[in-house]
Amino acid sequence: MAAYARAGDDLQVWDKLPGEPVSETDIAVDNFLRDRLGALVPDAGWLSEETADDTDRLGRARIWLVDPIDGTRDFVRGRAGWAISVALVDEGRVVMGVLAAPARHEYWIAARGRGAFLNGRRLKASQRTAFSGARVPTDALPRADIDLAVVEKPNSIALRMAMVADDRADLLATLRWGYEWDIGAAAIIAEEAGARVTDALGQALRFNKPRANAFGVLCCAPGIHEAAVERLRERAVKLSADGGSYGVVLD
Repeated sequence: MAAYARAGDDLQVWDKLPGEPVSETDIAVDNFLRDRLGALVPDAGWLSEETADDTDRLGRARIWLVDPIDGTRDFVRGRAGWAISVALVDEGRVVMGVLAAPARHEYWIAARGRGAFLNGRRLKASQRTAFSGARVPTDALPRADIDLAVVEKPNSIALRMAMVADDRADLLATLRWGYEWDIGAAAIIAEEAGARVTDALGQALRFNKPRANAFGVLCCAPGIHEAAVERLRERAVKLSADGGSYGVVLD
């Protein structure tokens, strides 16, 4: 794949904002996908991390939701924790999602009501019912959460959500304002595998909003969702009242 081949070469990388890298490959993949997906569903709008937002999408029943490289930091460093994320949204709900992680030899796909698959294998999400000991893809746990267990953390949040879908993790939670393109494809993959996916306050996610973001995401085994919401409630309420300042928890 062209994107994978460019990693580690004379790749041009710059910061969109301080601490937010983007590479020439992000832009190239974005342009490629816009051409191909636009031809596939001509009436669909477009919302991507690397394209200026066009509010025309708000009048469309369907939109493509794209992150050309989720986990750019890993990509530019030659690490494997990145993925290309594509979702199709219909009337505010994701109906199809694809994650391509060629550096990990992983290709994830899901469609509403048809299940989720990794390299052709049907996925079944974590069915954990005990919150204590839940596996979390993170670098380190806050002191309040030391009863949980740390597992591998790819840079891509979409891949961390997909780990719940594949029963490699039990819980992924963030307490910050994040963008729809970060989580759209992974959300339907996790849901179709049997996981529960909501915002940080436990509310349903909606897509193609005027402000294309949500306050955090909670992706977990259904049996621990209520306990996770309760564990995060005080922190979530405080951060949302402060305008969603970047407090990251359990990811």
